[in-house]
Parts: sequence; C-alpha cells; structure tokens
Amino acid sequence: MSAYPTAANTLRTTPITDVKNETPTVKTFTIQDKLLAKAKPGQFLMLWIPGTDEIPLSISNAGNSQASFTVKAIGHATRKLHEMKPGEILGVRGPLGNSFTESCGRVLLVGGGTGTAPLLFLAKKLAAKTDHLSFIMGANTKNELLFLNELNGVCTAESVTATTDDGSYGIRCLATDPLEKLLDKEKFHMVYTCGPERMVRKVFDIAEKRKIPLEASLERLMRCGIGLCGSCVIGKYRVCRDGPVFTAAQLREVKEELGISKIGFDGARIPL
Repeated sequence: MSAYPTAANTLRTTPITDVKNETPTVKTFTIQDKLLAKAKPGQFLMLWIPGTDEIPLSISNAGNSQASFTVKAIGHATRKLHEMKPGEILGVRGPLGNSFTESCGRVLLVGGGTGTAPLLFLAKKLAAKTDHLSFIMGANTKNELLFLNELNGVCTAESVTATTDDGSYGIRCLATDPLEKLLDKEKFHMVYTCGPERMVRKVFDIAEKRKIPLEASLERLMRCGIGLCGSCVIGKYRVCRDGPVFTAAQLREVKEELGISKIGFDGARIPL
C-alpha cells in the first residue's frame, strides 16, 4: 500500500474556532484546516493536544475550509480537550484512512454512542442520492443520544429509531434489538454501522444472516495512525491503514477477533 500523501500526514497547528456541547459528556470541536475540509465520511484525523497526547478521532463534518470532530470525555486526553476553548491551539494530521462507499437505493445506518457522528456525516452525503434512508441509534440514556434532531431532519422522524439502555427515550433496549425486526419488515440494499465493536459484531452477524451488504467503521487503539506501530491490528488488517471502514467480506476474515478481543496499551490481547 502506498504511503499517505506527505501533506496529509504532516502535523499542522490550528486554533479551535467553535466548541458545541452536544450532551453532558460529548462536545463537537470545529477547526480550520483546508486538508481536513476535504475529508470523506469514515475518515479520521490524529489530534495532538499540546502537552498531553495525540489521539485518533472520527471526522463528523467537513467542508468550507473547516472540519469538526465529536468527542466524549472518557480519558485523560479527551478530558483535557474538553477543557479547551475557542482560540486555543491544536495539532492535526489527516485526513487518514479510507471512507464509506456512498450507496444508492434503500440504506440503513446503525450507530452507537459517538459512532453516530461519522454516520451523520455519511447520512448528509447520502440524503440526496438514496431512495430511502433509515437510522437506528443507541445510547445509555436520553441525555446521551447524539444528533437526534439533525437525524430527524436528514432521514425524516419516522425513519429514525432511538434506543436507550434505561428506557428514558425511545425503546428500552440495545441498538441492535430493533434491527432484526426492521430488516424482516423492510428491504435494504446496504447497512452501515459504527460504534462499540461488540455492537458492530452483532450488526455484522445480523446482516450476514440476511445476505445484506455491509460496511463498518472500527474503533481500535491507534498510536501512529499510519500503519507502523501495529496497535490497531485485527487479523491481517491494520485499522488505521486498511480501514477504518471495512466491508463484510473483510470482516469475515477476522471473525475470530471482531467484537471478541483487541490489543491493549501494553501490547497484550484483551477481551472486549
């Protein structure tokens, strides 16, 4: 595989132009960067938080010389990022990785947690070219559901199914629970998914059973973002270079690991 274009993998610094609170634990940050503004749905960036760490993040929107990324505060680096304000400086590399294939016909998207963000980016691209666009989204509680109003506008409210673990909004269940019923009732030509890997595995299994094409974006530990360190390996693939978007055919090759185990910070394989 050829190397990334030098410009994309070169660290640039840029100020934060906007910070938006999405939920009590999730914020969307917008920056100006001409390269990231050309990103396609599914691609990611490596974000350098000065004095803290460099982390991979999905791109949740791009265009007009700007790019956005949606982040949950779950660790030291993301908590530090959540403390930052417009005008403060970040470092970026990217866009990196591949992107979703933009399909026509009847399309279903399944997102869990912040995995909803890159799928919203994709849904906006697909809205004008698909015959029908449906979205299943899941979160722990109502307060953690991401982009519900935007998705209702992109897909129409009757095509969006929301689930919460505690039943505070929508259906009390996992995002994958209504998936089988919907696929039994309606015909879809493509399924896209992004979220926790155990959820992705279940969506994959359900789509496989019904022989529906699928593309999934995987979230794994990434240190370099360019395929050198091996921390994001799944089977024969490096998520940062061969993905992060994978087809059903590729996922069949890594079924022994998908949703089951990953490589941890110390290099040891750990269960998911």
